[in-house]
Amino acid sequence: MSRFFSEKYKKLVPYTPGEQPRDVVYTKLNTNESPFPPSEKAIKYAAIEAEKLQLYSDPTCKFLHQKLAETFDVSADEVLATNGSDEILNFAFMAFCDKNNPAVFPNITYGFYKVFAEINGIPYEEITLKDDFTIDINDYIGIGKNIFIANPNAPTGIALSVTDIEKIVASNPDNIVVIDEAYVDFGAESCVSLIHKYENLLVTQTFSKSRSMAGARLGFGIGCKALIQDLNTIKYSTNPYNVNRMTMAAGIGVLEDDDYTKKNCNIIIENRKYLEKELERLGFVFTESKTNFVFAKHPSYDGGFLYQKLKEKGVLVRHFATDKISDYLRITVGDSNQIKTLLTSLESILED
Repeated sequence: MSRFFSEKYKKLVPYTPGEQPRDVVYTKLNTNESPFPPSEKAIKYAAIEAEKLQLYSDPTCKFLHQKLAETFDVSADEVLATNGSDEILNFAFMAFCDKNNPAVFPNITYGFYKVFAEINGIPYEEITLKDDFTIDINDYIGIGKNIFIANPNAPTGIALSVTDIEKIVASNPDNIVVIDEAYVDFGAESCVSLIHKYENLLVTQTFSKSRSMAGARLGFGIGCKALIQDLNTIKYSTNPYNVNRMTMAAGIGVLEDDDYTKKNCNIIIENRKYLEKELERLGFVFTESKTNFVFAKHPSYDGGFLYQKLKEKGVLVRHFATDKISDYLRITVGDSNQIKTLLTSLESILED
């Protein structure tokens, strides 16, 4: 770092995104991208807006918000679109957390929560998962702190029920509960229906996974009007034009083509079941995933070893060199050809 770097950030450990290699063509199963292209309607709408890039995008995201509101049966002023769901999550840390209102989240979860807390100077607590990697909701009941939970959780893939989420929200009426539903479309239940019952609930989602738009960077939050007003204060104080024209248009196209999204999700769910069955045949064990990935380990092999051997064979998966999960691989559920390549590579490694 340079000698000019602020003291307040010198100890900051940034989030480490998944590899996006350019040197070799890999079977890429490491960043939970969809194996399917975006909706044709999304591509068409984005192309139209590409001809207007000399003009700023609409800072209010009016038509996208209207379409999101229609899709989720909420009001347009209960929705906020952002540059990926990472932005809405960061906005929530900025808007609702401070030294008097610390944050809590699981010790094994999306790695950005810790980074958002640290970069914003927010005290935080990491709550240990149970031995089976599940969240004990009793750890969060009446805790009196702002709560961030990925549901389903990442990288474990395990989901809580809406009933359990509601118990957490109801028991912390004076604190914000943020439920990050990045993977909810692959078999879990959404908590959006609870936002009219609880003023302290913010639900976030993304277009990156089920909606095939990881490269477009589009996310959103849904909460009561007052919460969205708070988040808009942060948005308009940082980047009013946070969603570009093409992404906004593509998002509308995706929402208008919901049958395409649902069809792809169903294929991924079926592919996940097949992948789990084949991994079990090879001796792997794994958590109960409600996502587009499988969190698996082999009792006889180190996770880092398997990750490296797969990479040598041209297959990328995600490995976390972290206590308690270092033996696990997070494997994105790809299309049938990608899964076949992965399994063939694993069979070869295990035979050797």
